[in-house]
Amino acid sequence: MPTAKPLAARLAHIPPTVFSEMSALAVRTGAINLGQGFPDVDGPASVVAAAEAALEAGANQYAPGIGVPALRAAISRHQQRHYGLEPDPDREVVVTTGCTEAVAAALLALVDPGDEVVVLEPYYDSYVAMLDMCGARRRPVTLRAPDFRPDLDELRAAVTDDTRLILLNTPHNPTGTVLTRDELQVVADLAIQHDVIVVTDEVYEHLVFDDARSTEGHVPVATLPGMWERTLTLSSAGKSYSFTGWKVGWATGPEPLVQAVLAAKQWLTFTSGSPLQPAVAHALDHEPDWPRELARDLQARRDLLCDGLTAAGLVPRVPEGTYFATTDVSHLGWPDGRAFCLALPEVAGVVAIPTQGFYDDREAGRQLVRWAFCKERDVIGEGVRRLAAADLSR
Repeated sequence: MPTAKPLAARLAHIPPTVFSEMSALAVRTGAINLGQGFPDVDGPASVVAAAEAALEAGANQYAPGIGVPALRAAISRHQQRHYGLEPDPDREVVVTTGCTEAVAAALLALVDPGDEVVVLEPYYDSYVAMLDMCGARRRPVTLRAPDFRPDLDELRAAVTDDTRLILLNTPHNPTGTVLTRDELQVVADLAIQHDVIVVTDEVYEHLVFDDARSTEGHVPVATLPGMWERTLTLSSAGKSYSFTGWKVGWATGPEPLVQAVLAAKQWLTFTSGSPLQPAVAHALDHEPDWPRELARDLQARRDLLCDGLTAAGLVPRVPEGTYFATTDVSHLGWPDGRAFCLALPEVAGVVAIPTQGFYDDREAGRQLVRWAFCKERDVIGEGVRRLAAADLSR
């Protein structure tokens, strides 16, 4: 019988994505899905109209692999407008099929088998799959409950002369932590000291709430002294503009890093979303305030969810950004968060996401559950009402 090749063997231990599993559970049971992070409402109508216009105008064939010029220029202007960065749209910007492909292409391009990669955990599940595909040695630094802030001494111990790359995510999924300038400065100092590349996933860059904005808000690590030349910044329109299904993302940074991403990307998707790329360019240039309004609305929905979870005996850590809040269910008697989430549709008619699969340190995440508030207010209200009315103990 044929046997699996080494890559397949490396990936065999990774279970199917928990997001798909729990969303399928919601469909099967008719439960309210407060698990997977997709919004209930689309983004700006003008952006949809721009996509329709691009379709009608004939943008239906292959786009350039690096991305259409209008979008690359708009991404460059976005980086300059928000952060004072000025990437060259022809050499320092590449368009990707969502940030997921940007992560994949970056790691495939920059990491060789045996390379050590420092990554914050809990982590988005594609990070583990891609690092395993690369044959990397993963070295996690854990954001531990209840505050989910990096232990800076642990971070300093993790980054050494053997480190090839630091993989950041801020604002952070699933914890909602927004790394501070001081925390990022430690990352920068370590990267410079040990000559390390930083890849930073910033898809939630605009979804930061007032309690974080009152200090500094989202700070791209590429803006810190000495970091532009060693940082690859990844983002997308999916979260900021509520078009998660469009899968239009990008990478920006110094030419050698961006061109490395492009070299890998051409053997992944090569190109995608021809009529969607000019529409996203329209969003960045002509709807620049929409993400801030979305963040204000999400903050109100965050508060609705967190207040409701607290009333149901599931006191959350109030997130500083993203779509998500996290609760500890250890006091309810379930063996772990997964058992709680599998029972929850029958117990309360609600679906959530267990986060233990996002950790190498399974004990750190064993009793944690993630809830999404990127839903309409009546959906959140009904979900927390059901939770409050149910007996959630085992």
